[in-house]
Amino acid sequence: MRAKRVLLHVGTPKTGTSYLQDVLFRNRRLLADRGILYPADRFDAHFLAALDLMRLPWGGLEDEAVGAWDRLAEEVRRWPGTAIVSHEILAHASRTEIERALASLGDAEVHLIVSARDLVRQIPAEWQENVKHRRTIGYARFLTAIRDPQRRSRTASWFWAVQELPDILDRWGATIPPERIHVVTVPKPGSAPTLLWERFARTFGLEGIPLDLNVDRANPSLGAPETTLLRRINRTVNGFVKPADYRPLVRELLAHQTLSKRTNSPRLGVPPEVRTWATAVAIGWVEELAARGYDVAGDLEDLLPDESGAPFFDPDHPRERLVNNAALDVIRALLLENVRLRDAEADLAGRLEEAERALGRAYLRPSYKLREKAVSKLEHGRLGQGMLGAYRRARGRSSRSA
Repeated sequence: MRAKRVLLHVGTPKTGTSYLQDVLFRNRRLLADRGILYPADRFDAHFLAALDLMRLPWGGLEDEAVGAWDRLAEEVRRWPGTAIVSHEILAHASRTEIERALASLGDAEVHLIVSARDLVRQIPAEWQENVKHRRTIGYARFLTAIRDPQRRSRTASWFWAVQELPDILDRWGATIPPERIHVVTVPKPGSAPTLLWERFARTFGLEGIPLDLNVDRANPSLGAPETTLLRRINRTVNGFVKPADYRPLVRELLAHQTLSKRTNSPRLGVPPEVRTWATAVAIGWVEELAARGYDVAGDLEDLLPDESGAPFFDPDHPRERLVNNAALDVIRALLLENVRLRDAEADLAGRLEEAERALGRAYLRPSYKLREKAVSKLEHGRLGQGMLGAYRRARGRSSRSA
């Protein structure tokens, strides 16, 4: 058994985290056999624990999350080998919340892991995640908010809390030696599709374990017109669709299962002036992280945006034809889902009718009538009443309650 330690992965969002967590969840029994604990009885267990730790409101899920962090931490403390905790919104934690989290993990050797991607790809991804969580903020307004030096808006506050790498590493790594802090960089576009997983596997000590890498869950990206359409849908439905209904119908069915399949649409990007600004920020980050001496899986140069001559497609002023085409796919998906639900309802009604007919046939059987007649005699005869009373008392029930 390995020495007791905790691998604490705290983000950042949109860096392959959903894939990593799904692999860990699907293989948790195999990992346990190898001395590695991924403490989760459901796929979103670590998400709920993060909500609980930070007391974050999240469309009603925060009520379901009460006590989740303490339960996870207790399981980690009991485990004698290596434990993995992973969720990207942990990047948002304050210093007080981080102190509580680290203290709750006991006396284990904690390794901090942060996965990171270049800022030019992270900016549109964060705006899109806002939209997929039913917000209606326009892209230009979002870009203005995150470039505000004062960071006065809720949008800017959240963005920098989960994306500003030096600050995340300062907060979470304040009491952790630099040699136990690991940065996993997302490869540049065009790299081998397995390269990011190989970097995760090395950092988490998963190399050589025959893991099932085929996952069911993902957090796919949308094109520019598809994100525009989703934002318009939010404007229309936010007043009456409850969060519990929005997640399966809009976020999952429409965004993830339908709109994300439209891979020929223009991709989200940033305008040239934002690219210039973001590149300057990234250069400063890379220089600072290089001086700190962290273990890096990949290359800090991956965090520098590529020079791109790709045209910018403004999602605030889209090509309406592309948005309309996406809307037709949404209508088709909703119609198919309605047909599926109606078929399921009809199937259930048919099963209930068959069960009622079977029950009726049972009542007509001679054996049922004989049993019914025998019970009637017992209930009305003196001897039978005494026997039934003794039987009911033996089961802890009085004759009156029976």
